[in-house]
Amino acid sequence: MNATWIRRGLGLLVVVALIVVVVLALRPAPLQVDIATVGRGPVTVTVSEEGMARIKDVFQVSAPIAGKLERSPVRVGDRVFRNTTAVASIVPLDPPFLDVRSRRELEAAILAARAAVGLAEAQLRGAEAAERMRLADWERAERLSEAGTISTRAMESAVTELDTARAQVGQAQATLELRKSELVSAEARLIEPDQQVVTPSRDACCLTVRAPVDGLVLGVNAESEQVVAAGTPLLEIGDPDEMEIIVHLLSSDAVQIAPGASATLTDWGGERDLAAVVSKIDPAAYTKVSALGIEEQRVDAVLDLDGDANDWAGLGHEFRVMVHINLWHADDAVRVPMGALFRRGDEWHVFKVVEGAAQSVLVDIDHRNNTYAEVLDGLAPDDVVILHPNDRVADGVRVVPREEA
Repeated sequence: MNATWIRRGLGLLVVVALIVVVVLALRPAPLQVDIATVGRGPVTVTVSEEGMARIKDVFQVSAPIAGKLERSPVRVGDRVFRNTTAVASIVPLDPPFLDVRSRRELEAAILAARAAVGLAEAQLRGAEAAERMRLADWERAERLSEAGTISTRAMESAVTELDTARAQVGQAQATLELRKSELVSAEARLIEPDQQVVTPSRDACCLTVRAPVDGLVLGVNAESEQVVAAGTPLLEIGDPDEMEIIVHLLSSDAVQIAPGASATLTDWGGERDLAAVVSKIDPAAYTKVSALGIEEQRVDAVLDLDGDANDWAGLGHEFRVMVHINLWHADDAVRVPMGALFRRGDEWHVFKVVEGAAQSVLVDIDHRNNTYAEVLDGLAPDDVVILHPNDRVADGVRVVPREEA
């Protein structure tokens, strides 16, 4: 009897074991998921945009006169000093080439000027001859006047005629000088670039342009020798110690920012991030087309770097930076990773892990950034949530952390 019950008991155990094996084999395996723990920590809401570093005051040096600009004595990056460093030198232009008609006209003008000089010389000789005759008449009248032979009026007439003759000589001399100058001017207009002409010394004929401020040469517009007009930009100078940041914000973001807001600069190439403060937000926006072809209203914001200039010593004019302007900050907020949140209608939910199974939980969040969201209700510190839940995750589904699978 006992042996029979023992056999029956063993058979029953075997059947139960088989049933358990079948049930375990048919039950779905736990879903592998990525998890995170809700905790406390700082949450900062920022507006992030690509910005550009620039020197506050950039001075553009232009040519004060027209002339031939000599090769630039400075290069980009050279340090210059106010009213000391020569940054450009301008020399007179060479005369232009002459076409056949212009040359014939100028040659005719030279012949006319030479004829005018000859005429003036003849007039001068005639005036000098008249002067000599009036001088002789005056000397004769003076001797007769001393002897009392002629009247006083005759003596005065002789003096007047002599003064008139001398004035005519002076007039003839002046006319001769004028005609000679006209001849020189006519001959000068015939000079061409290939003719060697004796010019004054370099100091007398050339203009040296000196740096208007202390700083570095940021750009050279005209490096090689060339002809320039008055007002032609030659180079740009700025002080790298006076640096600021400009960022093009969306107008919807700009209205949330006020001057004095703190900011952080990243991805500029230095070893550490830089601190900055918003100093100005432009009152007017402008339209800018994005890379996707979307028209956006943008507003320029200007930031001042905060700290020692040595911290951004490698930052140059028009260098790219990433700007993160702080809108809100909490040092100790209950926060959940943004990857755990998903929407159902207008509400935010997460899947919380409760006793190895997923449970959908409605959460109330406030401020959020790209990494964390501030939790007001629905979660507590140390709660475990599922990150990036897929369509296989649902209420009651057994889950296991991926790293423990």
